[in-house]
Amino acid sequence: MQQLLPVAIRSVLEKPARYAITRLCFFFNAICAKTVDVSKLDKLEEDVVVTLCLLEKYFPPSFFDIMVHLVVHLVKEVRLCGPVYFRWMYPFERYMKVLKGYVQNRTRPEGCIAERYIAEEAVEFCTQHLSDVSTVGVPSSQKMGVSKPLSGCTNTEEVLPYIEQHMIHIKTAYPKFRKRTKWLQDKHNSTFIQWLRFKVQSELEEDNHGVSENLRWLAAGPNMAVPLYRSYLIKGIKFKIKAQDDVRTTQNSGVYLLAHTMQVASAKDKNPILSNMGFYGVIQEIWDLDYQKFTIPVFRCDWIDSSGLVVDELGFNLVDLSKIGHRNDQFVLASQVKQIFFIDDLMHRGWSVVLSMPNREYNDVIGDEVLGDVIIECEPFTRGMPNVDTFDELVGELGSQNIRGGCEDIWIE
Repeated sequence: MQQLLPVAIRSVLEKPARYAITRLCFFFNAICAKTVDVSKLDKLEEDVVVTLCLLEKYFPPSFFDIMVHLVVHLVKEVRLCGPVYFRWMYPFERYMKVLKGYVQNRTRPEGCIAERYIAEEAVEFCTQHLSDVSTVGVPSSQKMGVSKPLSGCTNTEEVLPYIEQHMIHIKTAYPKFRKRTKWLQDKHNSTFIQWLRFKVQSELEEDNHGVSENLRWLAAGPNMAVPLYRSYLIKGIKFKIKAQDDVRTTQNSGVYLLAHTMQVASAKDKNPILSNMGFYGVIQEIWDLDYQKFTIPVFRCDWIDSSGLVVDELGFNLVDLSKIGHRNDQFVLASQVKQIFFIDDLMHRGWSVVLSMPNREYNDVIGDEVLGDVIIECEPFTRGMPNVDTFDELVGELGSQNIRGGCEDIWIE
């Protein structure tokens, strides 16, 4: 209900019934999130009441049993008890499946469960005293290469002074283009690497000890022999190349990048605007650049062109995976992207709906950031329910045609 059902029913049912179900799905997606805004709970409670009223308009009375009625009280439970995922039954149901797997003699199920449980606890206790041994019963993620990126690359404090110096150097060398921001940025992108290598080398020859070891190896450049991987684990998230997804039923090649970049209206636009812009792509290759003292994982992606991205009236992001753009800038650091998933849109042939899922490895923490919250808090995916006031406008004239008949209506102001 949180992710797949709103996409699955996009091409079925009439628009009023479909939108009413979608509103209910958005409600569950909001209250089941790992972070809940307390100030929005009152509005959420009001919206779910209207959602149930809409369901009552378009569905028969047999649909409304006690389970549907209990939805009204879920927001109050969140207000009193906290997020839903702390209290739901799914972890216990999954563990019951594990216990059922212990049963070998069906005439004595309790004895089988007790013996297997005691044996597993004894083995886990022994593994705590052995090095490089994984715990029994807990799947260990396969790590390809280095799992943590170089902090010096994600934090550009060491390189930032040189970027500013290079921009000043370009404006001095080309005074006629001082006011053409886009030209200066393109020139900076194409010449900064060579300029940085020469600048760092000259500082080292002058016995300048202000150059850090990381910066020295970055300026020297990586090894030309680059190992390629089919999958890579970073920040508790496993990424795979598109070729791996083509032979599997799972999907791990979709990525999203939120970049503070320069935006132009057209190729002739000489006054670009700096702002945040989202990019959607598919991983084609995974490189591990070797800088002798450290390695940096990068992804070569096919990025979707801006003409292949639209947002529908319910807030879903739709992409056309056949429209590839940004071919001259395909690489991105593995630490910069978020994982997303593409689902074929049955309503619009050739288009895919973009969905995000929370990270399953909640125990890994880097600094003060819980990795499980990274994707959920990504701005394009914090989608709210459609506004109640605009619901009738989205439905149009079909709303009155599909109202369930055979009952008396009581309007309450």
